[in-house]
Amino acid sequence: MEYTKNDWKLFRVRIVDWQEAYMDKLNKEYIALLNADANASDKFWELEKRIRKDKRKPGVILKMSKQDLIIDLVSLINDNVIGMEDLEEFSDGLKETVKIFIGR
Repeated sequence: MEYTKNDWKLFRVRIVDWQEAYMDKLNKEYIALLNADANASDKFWELEKRIRKDKRKPGVILKMSKQDLIIDLVSLINDNVIGMEDLEEFSDGLKETVKIFIGR
């Protein structure tokens, strides 16, 4: 798996913004769920189910290690936290490796 020292540094900087944006998106989805025309108990339990599932996603929590950089990026892309366009500043080697893993 090909990436540079600068890729790792950039990832550590960018992941904060990516996760914040993703959690903002989730919060908006939760608000829409709570504003839906349904029983309060149904909305409560649906929200609880969503949060239980969402809190394990890489857009919310991510164990960061250099060895897992490519896998983490692939997971973020597969979960629609980021897109390939978010990797614009990363090295060509990293982008090509990620493309191979996501099948593009």
